Amino acid sequence: QVHLVESGGGVVQPEGSLRLSCAASGLTFSWHNMGWFRQAPGKEREFVAAVSWSGSNTYYADSVKGRFTISRDNAKNTVYLQMNSLEPEDTAVYYCAAVPRSGSYVYTSEEKYTYWGQGTQVTVSS
Repeated sequence: QVHLVESGGGVVQPEGSLRLSCAASGLTFSWHNMGWFRQAPGKEREFVAAVSWSGSNTYYADSVKGRFTISRDNAKNTVYLQMNSLEPEDTAVYYCAAVPRSGSYVYTSEEKYTYWGQGTQVTVSS
C-alpha cells in the first residue's frame, strides 16, 4: 500500500521560510516523478512544483518561481519543498503527489498523478 506523508507545515510570518517534506513508502520511489500542489480555502487545488525521478528536471508555477525549490533524495524516499519569502497568498494545504515516471517529463496537471498524501497546512500570517 502506497503512503505519502507530508510534514513541515506550520504558521510563519510573511517573508519567512518553511521546508516541507514528503516521505513515500509502498512504491519504488525512484520510478516516480513527484509533485507538490496546494489548495487555499475556497479555491481549487493548484500545481506548485514538480521534479523528475532523477531530480534533473524541475518545473514551477509562475506564482512561486524564484521563491520555492523542489528537490528529492531517492535514498531517503523523500521529496522536499523549500519555501522562502512566503506571502499570505501562499496560505494553503500543501499536498505531495506521485506518478510513475515517463522519462524526465514532469506533469503539472493533478489528473496525471496516481498517489496523494493527506496534506499539511501552511499559514502565512503576521
